[in-house]
Amino acid sequence: MGMLARMLGREERAAPNPLENPTIPISASYDEFMQFFGQMDPSRVQLPPVTIESALKVPAVLAAVGFLSRTLAALPLHAYRKGENGDAARVDGELQMLLNEAPNAEWSSFGWRRYIWEQVFTGGRGLTWIERRGIAPVALWPMDPDETTVLRRNGRRFYRVGQNEYPASDVIDVTFMLRRNQVSHRGPIVEGKDAIGLAIAMQNFAAQFFGSGGLPPLSLEGPLPQGPDGFKRAMKDIWRAVDQARKAGQPFFGLPPGHKLAPVGIEPAKGQMVEARLFQIQEIARIWNLPPVFLQDLSKGTFSNTEQQDLQLVKHVIGQWSKAFEDELNLKLFGQRRRSRYVEHSLDGLQRGDFKSRIEGLARAIQTGQLMPDEARALENRPPDPSGAGAKLYIQGATVPLGTTTATIGHNGGPPINDNGDPADDDAGDQQDA
Repeated sequence: MGMLARMLGREERAAPNPLENPTIPISASYDEFMQFFGQMDPSRVQLPPVTIESALKVPAVLAAVGFLSRTLAALPLHAYRKGENGDAARVDGELQMLLNEAPNAEWSSFGWRRYIWEQVFTGGRGLTWIERRGIAPVALWPMDPDETTVLRRNGRRFYRVGQNEYPASDVIDVTFMLRRNQVSHRGPIVEGKDAIGLAIAMQNFAAQFFGSGGLPPLSLEGPLPQGPDGFKRAMKDIWRAVDQARKAGQPFFGLPPGHKLAPVGIEPAKGQMVEARLFQIQEIARIWNLPPVFLQDLSKGTFSNTEQQDLQLVKHVIGQWSKAFEDELNLKLFGQRRRSRYVEHSLDGLQRGDFKSRIEGLARAIQTGQLMPDEARALENRPPDPSGAGAKLYIQGATVPLGTTTATIGHNGGPPINDNGDPADDDAGDQQDA
């Protein structure tokens, strides 16, 4: 049943009203209705195709992927060992070198981790093969996710690259989001392709609009030549006149008598193109859960909320992804039943650019007995105190334990007090001396 026939009443039997029959969907009728009036053509209304390469040409996407991958790759990554009493100490050696310096002879630690995170934040999966000598890891090799097939056999997961196949225990696997089958994954660019495609469409429109000298599509009104050849020649003449006027910087050009040019479509300003492109930056920031300020969107930024967005980045973005990477490293490097060894990021590395806050924090930690001076100096890559005094915990002299005796306080340089806890009478002491 055609839409036009229904509107003109030419059908002998009218179809039931979709609004009265809940079993009949109305979406098809709506599409036909809008298409009849030239408002929508389902076969033509579509966004540009989105791939990883085309998505990275959108500045907001490139900024999101680059910022997250570089920030996570720059975090210090250290190996620790727990003692019998539960205290942990950093360890040096082969594993520390693999994690924080060079995972193999070809990659630096920063380059390896940045590559892994770039795959996670584009295609959705970052993979690394652990080369072992016996059970000890001797190298970490990044894998190309496009060349890797993940499969499950007898309930176990395996990774196939060419003719080689590796068990899950030898592959560090970080995913953006796993699918229900626990084998395939979801990537941020694929899942957010509509928002990214809209940004590409607006970018293409802006390039075409300003590339044509700011002229919107125009229609020629008036008596037109008969025949397709004559019409084409007229169009070429008009376009030649427009192009010559634009190149010469002239504000107008002539048209044949009885003809005029009328714009077709909506102007960028009326379509709120600037506002729409700004909103797409915020939409893209939501895909990666990034505060907009880190995509250079300060349209709603103030001094206070920008600082809060910085805290949100550490707590709700960097901290979560760091935990995912740490757990995967600990599981694959040390096994399921590890007890004493683990690896961990140092989120303090995010304060490298804030010298004042970093130094004030270290000073407070020393004065409250939380850090020894040598430990604080090590965080700043400084040598320990040669006198040995930096290997002790300190606390300010004005803070003493309850019940401290007069002799102890006097020894520490505090004011003298009586046995009952009251301050001693200085005058009495003077008279006794006399």
